[in-house]
Amino acid sequence: MRAERAMRTGAPAAACLLLAACSLLASPRPSAISSTSPSVPASPASGTPSVAATPTPQPTLSLDPPAEQDPRRVAVTVAPALTNTGGTITVTITNESDSRIEQIVLRWPTALADTIFLAPFAPSEERIREGGDPLTVSTHWTKWVEGPGESGEPAGTTSLGYGPLDPGMTLEIPLWVTRHAPGPVAFDLQLLAGEALLTIGDGQPAEVRVTAP
Repeated sequence: MRAERAMRTGAPAAACLLLAACSLLASPRPSAISSTSPSVPASPASGTPSVAATPTPQPTLSLDPPAEQDPRRVAVTVAPALTNTGGTITVTITNESDSRIEQIVLRWPTALADTIFLAPFAPSEERIREGGDPLTVSTHWTKWVEGPGESGEPAGTTSLGYGPLDPGMTLEIPLWVTRHAPGPVAFDLQLLAGEALLTIGDGQPAEVRVTAP
């Protein structure tokens, strides 16, 4: 009888253990739950423009001011006259000081040449032919340097020198233009005595913003 009672008592206990084991096997593991859980979609930022839609700003073609400023005053006007292929930009400078400027320098960003190229003479086969006259004949320019230069001309700039400019004297400088790309372009033009920025108006540095159509 005791053996029979033990068998009857043990059967329900074994059944309970079997059910518990099945329950454990049927329950998903924590790792399985996390790997199959759907990700929460990010809420879209309403009204926020796409970064890809933002236009890339164009180069400003600006110049850093030199370390020195010359107090001598000059007056300057700039007159562009351009076509689809080129033309001229005429810079007229008057020495309003009471002393001679031995060499007046025009300076602009060298990267301007990507749109328009400036030269102190009109390019022609006759001017550049082998055995022809020196390029300085019938001109007043004294240097044409793409920096960095031996006289301190900064990298990224082109410097064109003229001189001398006596007190009260007006110098008209035609810059000959060859167009390399269509459309208008704006750039800084500095007027220096050596490596010192001259003065215009009421004491402002002699730098003008030129827009070429």
